[in-house]
Amino acid sequence: MNYVNLGKTGLKVSRLCLGCMSYGRRSWRDWVLDEDEARPFFKRALELGINFFDTADMYAEGASEEVTGRALKDFAKRDQVVIATKLFNPMGDGPNDKGLGRKHVMEAIDASLRRLGTDYVDLYYIHRFDYETPIEETMEALHDVVKAGKARYIGASSMHAFQFAKMQFAAERRGWTKFVAMQNHYNLVYREEEREMIPYCREEGVGLVPWSPLARGFLAGNRDRQGGGATPRAESDAYAKMLYFQPNDFDVAERLVEVAKERGTAPAQVALAWVLARPGIVSPIVGATKMAQLEDAVAALDISLTAEEMARLEEPYAPHSIRDFETVK
Repeated sequence: MNYVNLGKTGLKVSRLCLGCMSYGRRSWRDWVLDEDEARPFFKRALELGINFFDTADMYAEGASEEVTGRALKDFAKRDQVVIATKLFNPMGDGPNDKGLGRKHVMEAIDASLRRLGTDYVDLYYIHRFDYETPIEETMEALHDVVKAGKARYIGASSMHAFQFAKMQFAAERRGWTKFVAMQNHYNLVYREEEREMIPYCREEGVGLVPWSPLARGFLAGNRDRQGGGATPRAESDAYAKMLYFQPNDFDVAERLVEVAKERGTAPAQVALAWVLARPGIVSPIVGATKMAQLEDAVAALDISLTAEEMARLEEPYAPHSIRDFETVK
C-alpha cells in the first residue's frame, strides 16, 4: 500500500479509502451488512494497509458510524487510522436536524463522535451544499469545530465548483479553516467533474477523494441494458439506475469489458485503475460487501494502464446532465 498527502496537508492517507456505507443495519438498505458481517472487512482492510475510512451520520441512520467506530477501536490504534464522516442530511424530524446551520453543525459533530466512540474525526465533510444557510455561518461553525479539536481537517462533497470556490473564499477572507478535500462523483461513466471541479481542486491543492469510482457497481461488468444485475444491490438500487444505465453508459461498460478481457483481469479492477491514474486523485472510496471486492480493489493498485488503453476507455463517453448535487441516497 502506498500513502500520499491529502491535498496540501501533511495528512498521509492510503491510496484507497474504505467506504462504510455498506456497513451498519440491513433494515436501512437490503444490501447493507449487519455488524457481525461487516467487522471482517475492517480487519482485512487494515491488514492490506488501508488506513482511511469514510462514513456519514446518515448511513444506516447512524449505525454505520457505530459499527465503524467499534471495529476500528478493536482492530487498530486510533492514531494509526484516518476517520472521515459527514453531515448535512436529516437525522431527525425537527427543522434543525439537517443542513449546515450552526446549531446543526455543533450538534451533528457531537452526535457523530458519540457514535464513533472517539474524541475527534480526522476529516469532517459537508455532504452537500446548503442553499438555506449563509456560507459564512457554515464556514465559521466548521472553523470552530476544528478549533475545538473535534475535527483535524474539513472537506466538502458534491456541489458546483463555483459554490465550492465561494466557500473557500469566505474562509480565506475571514481567516477560517478551509476545505482540504473534495469528495466528488467521478468514474468512467460520469466525468462531468473534469470540466470545472477537478481543475479547480488541482489548482488550489485540494485533495480529490472520489465517491463511486465503480459507479455503484455498474462498472463491475455484470450489468445489462435491461437494467438487471448480479447482486441484490444492483436489483434494488434505484439511485444507481437514476445516475447511470443510460444507453451510452453501456457503451463505456462494454469497452471496459473489452480492455479487461485483453488484460486478463476483472473490469472493476481496470475501472478503478483508470480513476487512480487520473490527475489529482488521492484516494478513491471503495465499498465492499464481498471480500473478493476488497481484494480486487487493492489489486487494482498494481495495474498501470497504457496511454492507448486510457484513450480507448475514455472514447465512448458522452456528456451527462448533473443529477447528484441535491440529495444523497
